[in-house]
Amino acid sequence: MDDQKSDLLRYLDEARDAVVWKLDGLDEYTARRPGTPTGTNLLGLVKHLTSCELVYFARTFDRPSADLSYLDTFDAWENEDMWAGADEDREELVARYRRVCAHSNSIVTELPLDAPGRVPHWPQDRAETTLHHVVVRMLGETNRHAGQADIIREGFDGAAGHREGSSSLPSEDREWWTQYVGRIESAAREASR
Repeated sequence: MDDQKSDLLRYLDEARDAVVWKLDGLDEYTARRPGTPTGTNLLGLVKHLTSCELVYFARTFDRPSADLSYLDTFDAWENEDMWAGADEDREELVARYRRVCAHSNSIVTELPLDAPGRVPHWPQDRAETTLHHVVVRMLGETNRHAGQADIIREGFDGAAGHREGSSSLPSEDREWWTQYVGRIESAAREASR
């Protein structure tokens, strides 16, 4: 595999792992409960990204996956891929996401980056695309949702960072954070005068 593909997949896999990692250590309620006024929730982000991976890789490049029928179990246009029903098993949702990501990675590995594809739900005049475009699009989509997951998780229990063992935060000390947030609050108040 060439360096460009390796870089793309490395960053895509890091973002995927960050989304799944945000579920670690949470009870069922917290993993599923809304974290924003629009209902964004951690397990729903995994479910949504699963559907994105299936559409943008398996369907767009006509590379069937055993998981494609999963797309028929909900109406994404009604936001049903953004939350998990009480009867949906969390472990299975995460396992499916991992399988689908592995399938997507095999598509990226097997096809050239300029391989043509057709996104089924895009307007006719721009439905034609390339593998490179889709990988970049999924990098953006996955990182966007990883950021949402990070903020939601921090709001639930204070856990922050982009991956296990490496938060990329300047300090773990609560007192440091209290002072830091206080400085930001003070600057915001001063600027608003």
